[in-house]
Amino acid sequence: MPNGNDRTSLYGFEMRGPDLRRVEDRKTHDINSLWQRSHEILALAVRGMKQTEIAEVLDITPQTVSNTLNSDLGRQKLSILRKNRDEKAVEASERIDILTQQALAVYGEIFEDESGQVNMMDKKKTADTVVLELSGFRVPVKVQSHSVHSTATLEEIEQFKERGKKAARAAGMIVDLPEETKGDGNDSLD
Repeated sequence: MPNGNDRTSLYGFEMRGPDLRRVEDRKTHDINSLWQRSHEILALAVRGMKQTEIAEVLDITPQTVSNTLNSDLGRQKLSILRKNRDEKAVEASERIDILTQQALAVYGEIFEDESGQVNMMDKKKTADTVVLELSGFRVPVKVQSHSVHSTATLEEIEQFKERGKKAARAAGMIVDLPEETKGDGNDSLD
């Protein structure tokens, strides 16, 4: 029995039309945004963030983060990212070692200077730098702290209020009404 959904194919076979019953319920996903989100999750995980922190930062559920990190693709990508991170850390460490050796050689030249170009005070400063800063023994020399305490009289407080009102008027935040529109304060709202 033919109905409105039947049609004929190029070769004369009867075909049914598309089933439109589930079109409204069908979920569609933007694959690009899903990949982007997965990469964000993986990048934060490589930086050492916990799953709950990642979920909070990206405003997604912890289960979504867990699904991404524990999927086969997620584990593979995470392994690659961690390997790259570790290789970069090793390269930086090797570069720091080279620079440290060069700096120590310069310090050695300063200490062994017999030409008289470097005086004893410069040698002491250099020794202090080597011993304290490079070895990590230096105590913090500056602690920054801010605290303000103030006492104001009632007169000073009133002056502060007036200055604040004046600034608000200048900024257009307070509008003064003419005297005739203010009323006498006894107006009742009906």
